[in-house]
Amino acid sequence: MSVDAKTVKRIGRLARIRIEEDEVGRYQEELNAILGFVEQLGEVDVSGVEPMTSVTPMQLRRRDDVVTDGGYPDRVVANAPLTEDNFFMVPKVVE
Repeated sequence: MSVDAKTVKRIGRLARIRIEEDEVGRYQEELNAILGFVEQLGEVDVSGVEPMTSVTPMQLRRRDDVVTDGGYPDRVVANAPLTEDNFFMVPKVVE
């Protein structure tokens, strides 16, 4: 997989990063190097390798998933600048 200049500019726009025209080539090389490394990882034979969640053998602690109301909604919203009926009130950010 290869990244072209148009894709570099689009990635910059999506990440809200200003990329000057003279920087596009450098970013293109860096992204292609990263993608090349990821493609190399795909070639590694991992058959017979068990998936792991940690580098040390351990058992994850589990608890029953029980829905509760918390029992103290007034304490939960105590530090909020604005609340109503034990709900956080926030300013509208989307028109």
